[in-house]
Amino acid sequence: RRREGGAAQGAIVLTASHNPGGPGEDFGIKYNEAFGQPAGEEFTEALYERSLEISSFKTVEGAGDVDLSAPVGTTFQLTDTSTVTIIDPYDNYLDALSSCFDFDKLREFVKREDFSLLFDGMHGAGGPFARRVLVEELGMSESSLLRCDPRPDFGGCHPDPNLTYAAELVKKMGLKPDGSADESVDASTLPTLGAANDGDGDRNLIAGAGCFVTPSDSLALICDNWDAIPHFAKAGGPKGVARSMPSSAALDVVAEARGIPFFSTPTGWKFFGNLMSSKEMFDKQDYTPFLCGEESFGTGSDHIREKDGLWAVLS
Repeated sequence: RRREGGAAQGAIVLTASHNPGGPGEDFGIKYNEAFGQPAGEEFTEALYERSLEISSFKTVEGAGDVDLSAPVGTTFQLTDTSTVTIIDPYDNYLDALSSCFDFDKLREFVKREDFSLLFDGMHGAGGPFARRVLVEELGMSESSLLRCDPRPDFGGCHPDPNLTYAAELVKKMGLKPDGSADESVDASTLPTLGAANDGDGDRNLIAGAGCFVTPSDSLALICDNWDAIPHFAKAGGPKGVARSMPSSAALDVVAEARGIPFFSTPTGWKFFGNLMSSKEMFDKQDYTPFLCGEESFGTGSDHIREKDGLWAVLS
């Protein structure tokens, strides 16, 4: 959406997802529509029906290899009508984040003596993005990062940001495996904020010193403090918020108190996508800027119309 005026009709996402695909069942393929949201049911049902009619497929032969390490802007011609162009995803992502947050204020905030952060990338794809944003842009120390080097096997761990699989971070935040505070630990020695992202960087875990924050409560806290987030503040607050049905009603309570329209949807980010794209796709009310989240540690907004783990941490 931030390249060439959002000219793309859609995007194929190849991801280290929890939706298994490929020979080793460790490879996910997703499709996002023109406004950035996950493909809706109408699209996926039509795609499935079309797949039943496929009798053959074509492959590209004779084209040279695409060097992913080539300089940004390098273009490879695959066929007369198909090209591959190397881009810098960090710059595009930073552009999206800078439209949501005041980076100058964040730089000043992280210098405070009473603040420290420990971020666990779980050896996933989000690690380098965390380093670019937290260290290179905001000036935090490398010691703030844990497992931020991507590895094909995620370092032998399961990259799911929860109390079970982010056990090292949980312990360093003064928590027991069940999320309760470890009373034997001096809270004054702990990081102020702990966070983790999953394998493909879209989900998040949030913890304070000796305090585990559930995904539902994290979402409600962001909603209640929208005025501290420029993406929402410059619009006078979110125009809509939503949660998945299995999530707690914490968001409902805050939204009602704040006078914000709120929704409860079936599990699946595509339902949030319908709300975020309500005006463009259905000529209905515009609910952007929008805030949403689900029980499985996913939080996001309309800046990319997807869940975004690092965005949730900054929020």
